[in-house]
Amino acid sequence: MRVEIWSDVACPWCYVGTARFERAVDASGIDAEVVYRSFQLDPTIAMGGDGPNAVRYLAKKLGGPEQVAAIHARLEAAAEGLDIEFRWSQMRRANTFDAHRLLGWVLHSAGARTQRALKKALLRAYFTESLDITDHDVLAGLAANAGLDRGSAAALLDSDAEADHVRAEREEAYRKGITAVPTFVVEGRWKVQGAIETDEWVAALRQMSAELDAS
Repeated sequence: MRVEIWSDVACPWCYVGTARFERAVDASGIDAEVVYRSFQLDPTIAMGGDGPNAVRYLAKKLGGPEQVAAIHARLEAAAEGLDIEFRWSQMRRANTFDAHRLLGWVLHSAGARTQRALKKALLRAYFTESLDITDHDVLAGLAANAGLDRGSAAALLDSDAEADHVRAEREEAYRKGITAVPTFVVEGRWKVQGAIETDEWVAALRQMSAELDAS
């Protein structure tokens, strides 16, 4: 079963949603090829690691720290039991374009399984380890930890390679009617949006698998 996931690296609901999905895949026993697709929630953020503090930015945007605290509380409740730790105070808004370029390169050069591992590492790096995921050295190091050649990753990041791929995937998302993430497209037939619960995913995956077997 092929599952394409449109998501962003700096999206907390993507972190929760993909973690729930991964657990559902394990629980369902279904063999799934998972491919991550590029979708920047805000491509207008300036490149570089000097973005504004995410908490202060959201407080200004949403009307105050109380609103932000309420959102964070919902996310923390949703993440319970998923081995996710959000360290909000250290997060800065980040342009994720280069991270998506790296994920595209990994998919094309090493395959979906390695891309899947790198995606998990990028989410953890941003939300838990407070790393600057716009920094090329950080990104190359994460690629190396996933088993890729650090020098090749660094060379990729210092070039414009995979830039057209990232832009094309975002345009493809819009053509498919995807405007929010995470969005999961299963076998090109089913579209599931949002961070749905693991048990709901297990039931859905088994039903989809049964329909595929019957077709």
